[in-house]
Amino acid sequence: MEITVTFRHIDASESLKAYAVEKMSKMDKYFDFPVEAHIVLAVEKFRRSADVTLNVNGTLIKGMIETEDMYSAIDQVMDKIEKQVKRNREKTRAHRAETWKNETPLAASETEDVSDAGIEEPRIEVEKIVAKPMDAEEAAMQINMSQQDFMVFRNSRSMEINVIYKRKDGNLGLMEPMS
Repeated sequence: MEITVTFRHIDASESLKAYAVEKMSKMDKYFDFPVEAHIVLAVEKFRRSADVTLNVNGTLIKGMIETEDMYSAIDQVMDKIEKQVKRNREKTRAHRAETWKNETPLAASETEDVSDAGIEEPRIEVEKIVAKPMDAEEAAMQINMSQQDFMVFRNSRSMEINVIYKRKDGNLGLMEPMS
């Protein structure tokens, strides 16, 4: 776990930094991959605040607590972060279990082709199409009129195979090979 500690409006204290790093290191048991943690310890008048941000595979988990004592702020924010980490972990596990439940079981003839590692290689089904020569504007017009999500065509200007597809935001995307 990569941990950075930042002090704001307070002198950098090795004991505070060591305490925060020690508390954050206890979160390491929940992860089997690299995690980035950023801890900000700040003082504003009579308030002591601890702000923690965890980057867990692109998911940000944040927690902030303000108290009168910096050590109790660190303790409370770590409790808050631990709850969020557990909730995120359970949500991920539930999603994985749901994915496994929705997959169809293998037929008896297909199980023989499974490797020793237990991972089945995806089958490739070949579908031959005729890539009609047209320009990108014509391909866009045709895909808008059809129910297809993508269309393969030969670009009449470059004579290269192109793919036009419908994006989730409603726009169209065009894939062209690099020369």
